[in-house]
Amino acid sequence: MSSALKGQHVVWAVESKWRSEAVGRRCSRSLALGQQYTSLGSQPILCGSIPGLVPKQLRFCRNYIEIMPSVAEGVKLGIQECQHQFRGRRWNCTTIDDSLAIFGPVLDKATRESAFVHAIASAGVAFAVTRSCAEGTSTICGCDSHHKGPPGEGWKWGGCSEDADFGVLVSREFADARENRPDARSAMNRHNNEAGRTTILDHMHLKCKCHGLSGSCEVKTCWWAQPDFRAIGDYLKDKYDSASEMVVEKHRESRGWVETLRAKYALFKPPTERDLVYYENSPNFCEPNPETGSFGTRDRICNVTSHGIDGCDLLCCGRGHNTRTEKRKEKCHCIFHWCCYVSCQECIRVYDVHTCK
Repeated sequence: MSSALKGQHVVWAVESKWRSEAVGRRCSRSLALGQQYTSLGSQPILCGSIPGLVPKQLRFCRNYIEIMPSVAEGVKLGIQECQHQFRGRRWNCTTIDDSLAIFGPVLDKATRESAFVHAIASAGVAFAVTRSCAEGTSTICGCDSHHKGPPGEGWKWGGCSEDADFGVLVSREFADARENRPDARSAMNRHNNEAGRTTILDHMHLKCKCHGLSGSCEVKTCWWAQPDFRAIGDYLKDKYDSASEMVVEKHRESRGWVETLRAKYALFKPPTERDLVYYENSPNFCEPNPETGSFGTRDRICNVTSHGIDGCDLLCCGRGHNTRTEKRKEKCHCIFHWCCYVSCQECIRVYDVHTCK
């Protein structure tokens, strides 16, 4: 097992090829990139062979087939970042490699975890498509020439500014195509999708390169660039920790009954478009539970010196922990030789490893 996303409403169907008929009968709306998509960028894509795409997504796939590998790459990027951000939590974005559905029912509910998954996956697609366009891998997009403005003192425009607006547009058109129902879950998914994409736009920055003799930086050329995706993950993880709990309200419109979301606590500041929202509580993930998709925390490595959630007390849910020793071979006593190589000895070091009971 590794870690990441799954569940009924997780986001798109560019990966729903893995879903079983039973899951389909539950009207599952899922994002999961199945194992057959791990090499999507190197294989021809047949849009009609991806079950679960709604008509709007199918049209998008056929019209913009050359950027679909970037869409899939963005989803995988989101999964990897989710695994990193939750590596020390009771729920650690677990995926199941030998299952047709790489996520269990963890994200079937409208929880904080679902909110983060939607946001990081939507951001991942926007990020990957934007980066791909700047690298010239697609003929329908390229560098951004619309947001330059006048240069500043001591620098001029140069290089290839990344067109994040285009990446965000692709993410919005594809991901939100599934979220057109008048229910609370679609409203929540749309909000969190947009929060993830907005994070990309908010973190765009000038990146510059110096020119001149001996690196004197007499002239700098600058361009708009995305941050490292880790910065996006860190930001959205903070938003997960401070996510706003909502309540569902129903009201009648001309098209029928519509569900909307309202902040549960009026005394708190209402969520903005940059905040994550949810309306169902998460399970505690301490014990295995096939109904919630929890794998529990038994045998998870914990940090015996930490008082945080990754510490043995909290991660192990009060059950205690076991300690064993491990011998590891490592390079040591490294010496740099002129010129130019490094020689090292091999040392065996003993470590204590703590795992939850």
